[in-house]
Amino acid sequence: MDTGTHIVMGVALSGIATLDPVVHQDPTLFSAVMVGAIVGSHAPDFDTILKLRNNAVYIRHHRGVTHSVPAVLFWGIALAAIIYAFVPSVDFLHLYLWTALAVILHVFVDIFNAYGTQAYRPFTRRWVAYGFINTFDPYIFILHIIGIIAWVLGANPGTTWLMIYFIIFLYYIKRYIDKREIVSIIKDHFDEVEQIATSPTTQQNIWRVAVTSKDKFFVGRVEHGHIEIIDTFDRLKLPDDPLIDIALKDKNISAFLSFSPVYRWEMNDFEDFTEVRLIDLRYRSDGHYPFVAVVHIDDNMRIMNSFTGWVFSEEKLQTKLTTENEVTS
Repeated sequence: MDTGTHIVMGVALSGIATLDPVVHQDPTLFSAVMVGAIVGSHAPDFDTILKLRNNAVYIRHHRGVTHSVPAVLFWGIALAAIIYAFVPSVDFLHLYLWTALAVILHVFVDIFNAYGTQAYRPFTRRWVAYGFINTFDPYIFILHIIGIIAWVLGANPGTTWLMIYFIIFLYYIKRYIDKREIVSIIKDHFDEVEQIATSPTTQQNIWRVAVTSKDKFFVGRVEHGHIEIIDTFDRLKLPDDPLIDIALKDKNISAFLSFSPVYRWEMNDFEDFTEVRLIDLRYRSDGHYPFVAVVHIDDNMRIMNSFTGWVFSEEKLQTKLTTENEVTS
């Protein structure tokens, strides 16, 4: 989920914590739990700081180890211990349990969007992305804002948030059923489907889909149960070529491949270099595929520059390539 939603979920969890008699009877503990829940609900995304290094490192590691099983245990203990150091009079066990629950909730809700996480590490490095809740879901966010306003106006926080989360639970079931229907429609429409990547939009009845068959990639949208195929690409493996071998050694290309299971590639020859471009097909937006990896290789088989990340125009991509090259050099 987005940062704002994670934070309001932390607020909600601190409201639910008032149902815990130990928390309810100790105002200091409640304040500590609120801090732990809000910070814990965002803690796994502290890896966003990796952007300061470069996009390749960020893409390879974001929602990776910081969202893993060991990290969930670490965040809960570490945050609770830091808070406890400032208020040693509170019950540490209850502080830890609510803080840890906030971290668990963060990782749990992240697995339902199209980006996903590596939440099952160290057991597997597989990306878990169920793709039926938008990264920013306005309905979920608005429900949290309603809950916060009701709490401020005097509503019982425990009862209020339990009611809201019951509604959200039903909403998750509804979106899951929506996705199942879409998957069923696609499997009836296409032969030899191997993979279906779904990405919901902020509009309830409009979804983006990327379908992998034996020989083709199909990119389209589903609106009110009707499939519209927008682009079709041949499913081609990367060729056995010296330029590709060089490209695969580049950090940006490698990071892209560690994250993107559905992509197509291009090789374009220019006067002074050859461009290898990988394009993720899952996130088509306004006629553009914004998540790419590009590397330029000169005539002497040396990498000139490269980039991976989200760009929404060719002009911005070329600017990024120039900027990344200047920073690297």
